[in-house]
Amino acid sequence: MEGSELVQTAENDIERLKIIYVDDVQCSLVSVKKRLKGYYEVYPAESTLMLFKILEKIRPHLILLDVNMPGIDGYKTIKSIKADERFKDIPVVFLTSNSDKESVIKGLSLGAVDYIIKPFITAKLIECIEKHTFSNRHQKPVQAMESESKPSVLVVDDVPSTLKAIELAINTNYEVYTLSKPECVIDFLKERKPDLILLDYLMPVLNGFDLILMIKAISDFKNIPIIMLTSEGTLPQLNEAISLGAADFIVKPFKTIELNEKIDKHIKLSMANKIS
Repeated sequence: MEGSELVQTAENDIERLKIIYVDDVQCSLVSVKKRLKGYYEVYPAESTLMLFKILEKIRPHLILLDVNMPGIDGYKTIKSIKADERFKDIPVVFLTSNSDKESVIKGLSLGAVDYIIKPFITAKLIECIEKHTFSNRHQKPVQAMESESKPSVLVVDDVPSTLKAIELAINTNYEVYTLSKPECVIDFLKERKPDLILLDYLMPVLNGFDLILMIKAISDFKNIPIIMLTSEGTLPQLNEAISLGAADFIVKPFKTIELNEKIDKHIKLSMANKIS
C-alpha cells in the first residue's frame, strides 16, 4: 500500500482511531502528534504513569511506546500493560531509536506487535497502525468466524523476529504455524499438513534448497505449494528454487500486501488442482 493510499484510507475511516503515544521527550510527542493528527486522535503521554491515567479514561486502538525512558522504560511498561486484563489486548508498537537486533527481538518477545525505528517515514507508521488495527475494526460476526476454517501456513525461518513479523502480517487470513529450526520441518509435517509453506533460504543446518528436496521427495507432501523467502534474490538462486519445485519466491524485506496476495494465489491454485 503506497503512502497516498494510506492517507486516503485513514482520512476516509468513519471512526478516527485513538492512539496513545508514550515518550519522555517533549519534542518527540509534539512531532508525532503533528504528523498523525490528520488521521488519528493522538493522546501524548510523557511517562508510564501518565499512560495508565489516560487508559482509565479512554480505550485506545493502539499504543505507540518508546523504549528509552527514565524510571520505567518501555520494556517494563509493556509488561505492565500485558499483565492487566483490561488492557492486555491493546496492540503495542515500539517506536524507538534502538535499532540493534537484540532490542527488536526483546520488544517483540514481550508482546509488541511491531517495532519501528526512529527516524521514521510517516507513511510507514500509518501503514503499521492500519495493519494492526484493521482486524479490530473489520471483524467478522462470531458465527461466521466459528464456521469458517482458515487455510494454514507453515513459516520456517531461523530468525524469531522475522517469524513474528510474518505471523502478524498474515494471521488475519490464515492459521499460522512457525518453526525456527529447519531440521524439525519433516517431523512437523507428520503431525500437520499445511496448505502452504513459506521457507527461508539462508538457515543453519538445512537451508531452503535442502528442505525443498526433502519435502518434495515425500509423496504425501510433494504437492504442498512452497514459497521461498530470500534476502538475496539473485536470478540464479530464484531459478534454482523454481527448478527444485518452489511455486514462487518473495524477496525480503517483504510487502504485506504482496505476501498475502501470493499466499492466496497459490493456495487457491493448489485447491483447484485437487478438485480437477
